[in-house]
Amino acid sequence: MAEQVIAVMKRYELKYILSPQQRAYLEKALEGHMKIDKYGITSIASLYYDTPDYRLIRLSIQKPPFKEKIRLRSYGLATEESPVFLELKRKYDRIVYKRRVQSTIPVVNRFFLREGDIPANGQIAREIQYFRDYYGTLVPACLIVYDRAAYFEPDGDLRLTIDGNPRYRVDDLNLTSSMEGTSLLPEGYSILEIKVQLAMPLWLTHILDEGKIYRGSFSKYGEAYKAQAARLMTERIMKPWTQSSILYSLAQ
Repeated sequence: MAEQVIAVMKRYELKYILSPQQRAYLEKALEGHMKIDKYGITSIASLYYDTPDYRLIRLSIQKPPFKEKIRLRSYGLATEESPVFLELKRKYDRIVYKRRVQSTIPVVNRFFLREGDIPANGQIAREIQYFRDYYGTLVPACLIVYDRAAYFEPDGDLRLTIDGNPRYRVDDLNLTSSMEGTSLLPEGYSILEIKVQLAMPLWLTHILDEGKIYRGSFSKYGEAYKAQAARLMTERIMKPWTQSSILYSLAQ
């Protein structure tokens, strides 16, 4: 996937929830404007790290002007030797900044255990290490999986992704065992993300208007956290999320 080799990104990311009918309409309407990339639909898994009291996601769902997350991403089911991507994602004043380095699971595990560093030179590796040191203990908190169709604009910088069947799990937190999880949306619904450097083109604005596709807000990790907290409060089960962190989240 072309996205995999990009180390630094700065862009606006606009999100929409698509019904099955809206997705079918959009895919048809994009013909002649954008092309799906050569990989077709790719299953992507992102393992989010957080502090033991879920400090990062608790802050994020409050929608502050600045927020940041760190995750380990694989394209398809990973192995101990396959390439994975450690990503630092920040958002400030609606602009998304993403830094990433390629690594392997054993190297990343040692990094978070403070038994080694990411063997990459330059500013990106230093930023990721500073993030780890600033927040202290960071542990696997949530695995997000979805099936992505990525579109690109020939001779342009517009990118568009449709993430089908977004799902999560909070146990078996690794990238190597399966791509299974609990659904975050009703069956057939998907998440549209439009990624632009500056303004959205008028032709795309018209397509969204015609399809009654309206912008919203949807954080996969945030929605998973809230769904799991609500489930555990209902069932009185306090693993793997602690009672104190659930109550703190719901009180916000």
